[in-house]
Amino acid sequence: MRSRTKRTGKDPRPRPALPTPQQSAWLPGALGQFLKALRWAGLALLLLVFLPAPLLLVGRFVPTWYTPLMFLRLAEGEGLQRQWTPLEKLPVPLRSMALASEDQLFCSHGGFDWKALERQLQRVQAGETARGASTISQQTAKNLFLWDGRSWLRKGLEAWYTLQLEVIWPKRRIIEVYLNIAEMGPGVYGAAAAARYWFGKDLAAMSRLELARLIAILPAPRAWRAEPASANLQARARQIDARARALGELDACVR
Repeated sequence: MRSRTKRTGKDPRPRPALPTPQQSAWLPGALGQFLKALRWAGLALLLLVFLPAPLLLVGRFVPTWYTPLMFLRLAEGEGLQRQWTPLEKLPVPLRSMALASEDQLFCSHGGFDWKALERQLQRVQAGETARGASTISQQTAKNLFLWDGRSWLRKGLEAWYTLQLEVIWPKRRIIEVYLNIAEMGPGVYGAAAAARYWFGKDLAAMSRLELARLIAILPAPRAWRAEPASANLQARARQIDARARALGELDACVR
């Protein structure tokens, strides 16, 4: 009969460490928090992607009183001056000047100026600084729904919203909303509020050159002043006025 020997050596194979009670409780909890955060992130992304369409359907007929940018500026300590003005009361020269300065092909494109975007891409490839190539439609979509910044997420959402904007709104509605919500001074939004802020006048009492100054500050409304205007800004305003007079039929959709 074979005798049995008692094994006294340790098993050389490593055994996985068993989680402590604290670890056992922590792991499911952490996983649950992660999944919950993931669900909220997914819901937020769905809202960002799909919510603008119904809002645009409503916004085609209802004035836009507030935008995310307005609340962000309020949080930064700026005021909030805005005054909704129907398209019929926005001076025709003001509408034409907006196109002359910001988007001369506004009446003919579908939301994007592809040639301008191609030129900016060439500038980037050449190592130069890209300049703004956003159309009025893109700027309106950004002002309606988004925040300042240059992230790829914001630019992607801006492009998606611009496509929806061009499908749902006519050009006259786009220019109407643009001229009512565009930032035109520190805490000042829209042409009517800007006319009051800078000149103490109603839009109807403004001269062509004064209207041109309002448009001239659009690229940097928190840094440039419409009144008193610098020599450079006055020259820019005269150039915008001249371009608006020379548009011909390019501004037909906003008259």
